[in-house]
Amino acid sequence: ALSSQQCLSKSPNKHNRIFMQAEPMADGIAQAIEEGKIGPRDDPKARGRLMADDFGWDPNDARKIWCFGPDTTGPNVLCDTTKGVQYLSEIKDSCVAAFQWATRDGPLCGENMRNVKFNVQDVVLHADNIHRGGGQIIPTCRRVCYASMLTATPTLMEPIFLVET
Repeated sequence: ALSSQQCLSKSPNKHNRIFMQAEPMADGIAQAIEEGKIGPRDDPKARGRLMADDFGWDPNDARKIWCFGPDTTGPNVLCDTTKGVQYLSEIKDSCVAAFQWATRDGPLCGENMRNVKFNVQDVVLHADNIHRGGGQIIPTCRRVCYASMLTATPTLMEPIFLVET
């Protein structure tokens, strides 16, 4: 389910804030990503059209996917749904690094996440760039990813092993 509330995390120096919500992706998207039908190297417009037609995504959201994770090809996405945020491009790399870390080590038991869409809804940043470096943004974004995942009623998937004799 969609996060029960908009989650907020403040940076260690209390000058920056990131607002985010998590939601499960539509059926079939995670499988399409894992099969390579949708990927980070696709043209954003073509990917947006495919995701809008096949999975009912808003084409603008599909064009504003920052990254896939974990390991840049996994079945989770970080999506920029903000409107007119200053300095956002300067923290994108730090947010991507935090997202990769968060999806690789999930909040429940440190396992990979699967089939989660994280929507960055708003960002408030300090005007001075020394206050919004990686040391401030990475832990903040990682915490808000965890918080939004936990408010979206996460579930653990039982592993199934196939053994051929």
